[in-house]
Amino acid sequence: MLALALSGAMLAISAAPAMAEATYSGVHAGTLEIPLNKSQVVTADRPIAKAMVGGSDDPKDRIADVVPITDRSIYVLGKKMGTTSLTLYDSAGRVLSVMDIAVGPDVIALDDQLRQLVPGEKIDAHISNDSVVLTGVVSSAGAADRAVQLARTYAGDKVVNLMSMGSSQQVMLEVRFAEVSRSTGKEVGVKLTGRSTNGSFSGVTGTGSGFEPGTPGTVTTTIDANGNVSTQSSGGILPFLSATPITGAFSVLRKSFGLGNVDITAMINALETRGLAKTLAQPTLVALSGEKASFLVGGEFPVPVNQSGTGDNNGGAITVEFKPFGISLSFTPTVLGDKTISLVVNPEVSAIDNNASLRIGNLVIPGLRTRRASTTLELRDGESFALAGLLSRDFETTVEQIPLLGSIPILGALFRSSGFKKGETELLIVVTPHLVQPIRPEQVRLPTDRVLDPREGDTILMGQPYRPAPVAPAVPPAASAPATGAAAPAATPSKTRDGYAY
Repeated sequence: MLALALSGAMLAISAAPAMAEATYSGVHAGTLEIPLNKSQVVTADRPIAKAMVGGSDDPKDRIADVVPITDRSIYVLGKKMGTTSLTLYDSAGRVLSVMDIAVGPDVIALDDQLRQLVPGEKIDAHISNDSVVLTGVVSSAGAADRAVQLARTYAGDKVVNLMSMGSSQQVMLEVRFAEVSRSTGKEVGVKLTGRSTNGSFSGVTGTGSGFEPGTPGTVTTTIDANGNVSTQSSGGILPFLSATPITGAFSVLRKSFGLGNVDITAMINALETRGLAKTLAQPTLVALSGEKASFLVGGEFPVPVNQSGTGDNNGGAITVEFKPFGISLSFTPTVLGDKTISLVVNPEVSAIDNNASLRIGNLVIPGLRTRRASTTLELRDGESFALAGLLSRDFETTVEQIPLLGSIPILGALFRSSGFKKGETELLIVVTPHLVQPIRPEQVRLPTDRVLDPREGDTILMGQPYRPAPVAPAVPPAASAPATGAAAPAATPSKTRDGYAY
């Protein structure tokens, strides 16, 4: 029987895809992890008389099988996922060792693939029932994600990620907003006013012409004691024509002349405008890999909100909410394994636009002119990406004229006013990420370091509002002596910005 068992064990050893030897001493020898349908050899320092494995008597339900090889080694085969125990006895019936057996996914092959496909990372795979537990320290979130995806090929969704990041990656994002606005406008108008000498005829043409109706007066008739009749009128206002004054024009030409018994005054106003505006902002943000950062440069404007209440005290109450506007940016960086930075960038530029305002009763709610973009991109340290094409064009023409007369060629220009407006706005956004690390405090130089408090005599006698101070050069990390117990920096940063080196 022993010869048959040994021969069967040798055949099983030759067919097993993986074999590992381990020596266990003492009563409790720890846990033995065995991949499903694979085997391991357990060796003892004393002769083994009997080996017992916990489980069912039915061979199909057993978690592991044990086959003796020699009097000091046994062969353990994993048959079903689960946990059980193995107890070894000597010839006197004393317990030599007790160990736990965990049969699960093939973590041995998984370890080999992790070394090949995720090189340079300290990742270990362990069996926990029918799951795979990943432990260790990785350098980036991308390496951890690749390890989890690889483990899922062995255990499906039953993967427990207990890996930790070795060092946090900080990303500094430089964003430059450049906006150019061009506008042009032309306006030509003709205004005519005329009145006859006897006042029976009057007229006015041009933008803003109007008629003000008069109010009738009162006539009082009185007869005195001698029979004399007298009349008196009061309170009457004659109707008249009106025209709005010409303001804001660059030139106004006026000419008066007579046409029969009608005195006519003609005025021509002309205006041409051209404008160019440039807006530039260059904010800088620092965020950890995988964390979101945002900022806003601008302000907030109030918006009235009607609160509907259930009682008479709250009905019709108005509260104020503040809405932000200006230059805003939010981004989420993720540092990949090859030092590539994946960015989710959401820039926005908004300004108050009175032309888009809303009037409700006596309340005026201003509108916003907004340019917004959202994109995901991948860049390396120091590379830039431009978001362009945010171009808007506005075109508007207005013609006001007297019907029929304003349509006469050439002469019709005397009976109409024309306006032309055109505007163009272009926005360019340039994004540049950097991998950064904190610098030492002695390397930081503040703008206030160049200004000393003034002396009273210098201010009164010499008229100096401040005293300039020389700024010492920044101390490189290699030249500065680190404090006791503190480690010196590994390298000198090439550039510094906002307290960070890159």
